[in-house]
Amino acid sequence: MKLPITVRHSSPAAHAVVLIAVVAAGAALYWLRDILTPLAMAMFLMIMIDGVKRAIERRTPIPPRFAGAAALIAVVLGFLLSIWIIVDGAAGFFTDASGVAGNIGPRIDQISRDVSALVGISDPPTFHDMIAGIDVRGWLTSAAFQVQGAATGAFFVMIYLGFLLASQAGFRKKMVGMFPERGPRQEALEVFERVRGGVEGYLWVQAVTGAMICAVAWVLMRAVGLQNAEFWTFVIFIVGFIPVLGGAVAGCAPPLFALVQFESYWPAAVLFVGLQVLLFLVGNLVQPRMQGDNQNIDPIVVLLALAFWGKLWGVAGMFLSTPLAVMAMAILAEFKGSRWIAVLLSGDGEPYARKPGQESPPKGGSSWLGRLLGRDVPSQDRSLK
Repeated sequence: MKLPITVRHSSPAAHAVVLIAVVAAGAALYWLRDILTPLAMAMFLMIMIDGVKRAIERRTPIPPRFAGAAALIAVVLGFLLSIWIIVDGAAGFFTDASGVAGNIGPRIDQISRDVSALVGISDPPTFHDMIAGIDVRGWLTSAAFQVQGAATGAFFVMIYLGFLLASQAGFRKKMVGMFPERGPRQEALEVFERVRGGVEGYLWVQAVTGAMICAVAWVLMRAVGLQNAEFWTFVIFIVGFIPVLGGAVAGCAPPLFALVQFESYWPAAVLFVGLQVLLFLVGNLVQPRMQGDNQNIDPIVVLLALAFWGKLWGVAGMFLSTPLAVMAMAILAEFKGSRWIAVLLSGDGEPYARKPGQESPPKGGSSWLGRLLGRDVPSQDRSLK
């Protein structure tokens, strides 16, 4: 195991400086969130583009000189298509054309009467009673601003991504300028490889398991006749990249919609039970076998990172919470003074679970799906692109 870098410091003055720096950094992350959020998303997309590019070079007959352009087009179109589907689907979700908007009030009244009859309440609350204290107009206005903000944020993400790709050509020269000696430069490249491998592996696991869940969920929704099944399938895939909350939305939102659409409770019950069983099987059997050393993050850290970055950066922070935790662990493990934090963040106490250029044996059969699909999880290309 590589020894961490030792930084000489004088305590307690150094500890005070570190504490002030952490507080100042947190404040800066919050105050500059409108600038940093699209930048972080752009960096996230750039890592995706690099991974797709190398996958195209390995797995397709496309010439290497065109692999970068193909990866860029695929990722950018996928990102913009995702934003458009979410915005368009949310905008037309409660329109009269769906036939559901006009049924929400009466259906909720019926559900309230049925539940009240079961528990012995003689005067059940109505839909209008439930929303009497809610500022519906204000909520709708806030939702409209959120949709507009998502479209604006996507535009700035594309701007940042363009400039990041333009500056990528000089990355090697910058590394040589920052680290003239070969040893420190190699250590910096190893940190970069760990960060890239962790983020790519996270994306790969979430994408493959999300596709599995979406395929079965779509069959269930179509079997019961749920409207907008394709939209819900896409929503399930997207929210799958949000830890914890993604599973809750995927398992509860379609059944709740089925309660409003159908007069009977059976379609909602079938969807709820089927989705919960599906999420349990994938989350407890498939994902752990795929992750292996790839996501060596403690589960409580995943939850705390979700809450922290969600508080700072909203929905974008929730999407980026796990990759940012992986990046933090890789960087903190490089220094002796902060390595203990990386140990706490790790799942097994080994921040250096696998060194770049060294393959570790699979744990629990972690590469079974990788062999099936033609890729181990995560696939590590040890050369700096």
